[in-house]
Amino acid sequence: MSVVGVILSRELKSYFATPLAYVFSVIFLALTGAFTFYLGGFFERGQADLAPFFSFHPWLYLFLIPAISMRIWAEERQSGRIELLMTLPVTMGQAVIGKFLAAWIFTAVALALTFPIWLTVNYLGDPDNGVVLTGYLGSLLMAGAFLAIGSCISAANKNQVIAFIVTIAICFVFLLSGFPLVLDFFSAWAPQGIVDLVSGLSFLSHFDSLSKGVIDIRDVVYFLAVITAWLFANAIVLELKKAD
Repeated sequence: MSVVGVILSRELKSYFATPLAYVFSVIFLALTGAFTFYLGGFFERGQADLAPFFSFHPWLYLFLIPAISMRIWAEERQSGRIELLMTLPVTMGQAVIGKFLAAWIFTAVALALTFPIWLTVNYLGDPDNGVVLTGYLGSLLMAGAFLAIGSCISAANKNQVIAFIVTIAICFVFLLSGFPLVLDFFSAWAPQGIVDLVSGLSFLSHFDSLSKGVIDIRDVVYFLAVITAWLFANAIVLELKKAD
């Protein structure tokens, strides 16, 4: 774990050593504010909750998270630093976990910076803060799932732009897997069991429960399983690329 901590610290510092951290944070905060107060009708609803705030998170993450994850491994491969990293006494699993945790913590910091919205709703009303905290937990878990997917795709590509586009496409499918747009494609040829399985993979359905304050262990396990599966795939991709 000390090795993971070293990699995590190195990666986290690299985020704040470039304009990326500040640009991402400003864009994320500006968009969440605009969507919450204007598109979400925060004041017009007259309700002391953060439903308009959390409802736009999946769509913000769809474009902003790939912008973070595209550089996790693609930049290392393009610059040749990955070969140097692999010569160090570091296992592939440690490198994958360290880099992922750094990106996840960075995202958590950006999410935490939205606390003025929480202060605002507490000033204007008497919200259930347990629901709010559960919504933040669900948002962070969903962001982790997006990051895990993006990290794996980044490992498979040297080109960051390609990694960005492919990650958006895959995450879009995961978001809408419970909607007719995706289910109709499978229902035309796949058995009902497969259709039900695809429907259960939807990020939106699992996040929706958490954003409403319902802590269902199945939703938490689902996001953790997605993160674990894609990080495992990430390590396999790196091993295959190293063999090349």
